[in-house]
Amino acid sequence: MSWIYLIVASVFEIGWPVGFKLSQTLAHQRALWIAFALVCMALSGFFLWLAQRDIPIGTAYAAWTGIGAAGTFLVGIWFFGDAASLGRWLGAVMIIGGVITLKLAN
Repeated sequence: MSWIYLIVASVFEIGWPVGFKLSQTLAHQRALWIAFALVCMALSGFFLWLAQRDIPIGTAYAAWTGIGAAGTFLVGIWFFGDAASLGRWLGAVMIIGGVITLKLAN
C-alpha cells in the first residue's frame, strides 16, 4: 500500500507546477490555479508522509521527486509545447530507470 501512496503523492507532485504554469498563462484565473497548486502541494506531502511509514526516506523521496519530475516533463511536452529533444528524453528515461532501480533494490 505504501507504494500506492507514493505514486499518488507523485501525481499530486506533478499537479503543483502545472497549477503554477496555468496561473501564468490564464491570468484571469490566476488565484484558482495558485490555489490548485497549493492543494496539490499539501496532498503530495500528505501522501509522501503516509508512504514513508514503510518506505525508507531516501527511497521514498528519490522516487517521489523522480516520478514528479518525469511526469512534469511529459505534461510540459504534451500540453505546453516544451522541447522534446533526444537528450531531454534520455534524461527522463534515466530518471524513470533510477526510480525502478530504487523500487527493485528496496
